[in-house]
Amino acid sequence: MNYRHAYHAGNFADVLKHAVLARILAYLCKKDAAFRVIDTHSGIGLYDLASDEALKTGEWRNGVGRILESDLSEPLRAYLGPWMGAIRAANGDDNLLVYPGSPMIATTLGRLQDRFLFNELHPEDAQQLDALYSADRRVQISRENGYVTVRAQLPPRERRGVVVIDPPFEEAGEFQRMLRAMQDASRRFATGIQLLWYPIKDQDAVDAFLSEAADTGATRLLCIEQWIREPGGDGPLAGAGMLVVNPPYMLAEETRAIMPELIELLADGPGAGGRVTWLVEEADRSGA
Repeated sequence: MNYRHAYHAGNFADVLKHAVLARILAYLCKKDAAFRVIDTHSGIGLYDLASDEALKTGEWRNGVGRILESDLSEPLRAYLGPWMGAIRAANGDDNLLVYPGSPMIATTLGRLQDRFLFNELHPEDAQQLDALYSADRRVQISRENGYVTVRAQLPPRERRGVVVIDPPFEEAGEFQRMLRAMQDASRRFATGIQLLWYPIKDQDAVDAFLSEAADTGATRLLCIEQWIREPGGDGPLAGAGMLVVNPPYMLAEETRAIMPELIELLADGPGAGGRVTWLVEEADRSGA
């Protein structure tokens, strides 16, 4: 349990991951019925960008910092709107002082009727997360293995919602654990959306993971990836991706449209790129 996201909060991977999460939440809010967000590896929820950890790496400057300083096209500004709204809410009228993690993005965009389960195993991080939400009656905090959370908390009473699986990838076998969790969630919460994040370090391992995911029987499975320079080798993370199970119907089209501009804004070396592709797409897309 050595991983601490405070070193990486607001980096390029957070930009796309949290922008996609915020888009999903915006879609869920279009219906009055309540939804639930279950986040299996939540972190502390809100990150001080002046902390020793954030200052040591400065990764946020080439992530959220670049976005907020750039002259964005109208389509990209609209796409990032829910995410940027959560950032503004966390910082008030001040400059960028803190960065909201997925829990804070979820509770900011969620409504009074929505419910949130945030799980964090790291003792110190769980304590900070609990303190952050001590007065929010919509929020429940758990402190268990994140993959146990999938089995223990599904299906939710609301029957609508999103499961966020964003592990630290500190130990071998993480891709296999994610696949099992994805299958567990699909069996227990077939109508739910899942957002599974992964780093792009070993391309062979990523390819094997995506191939196995496509063979799980999922009927709608979207892959979204971005890399800020050619992935591979030592050094800081260069690429990351997400699998979205049961994505909202416009998510692929909207993300594909803004990806070229986002790639250009966040590029940090030769070979920057990205892709939005269906691993599994059901033949009939007439549903809502």
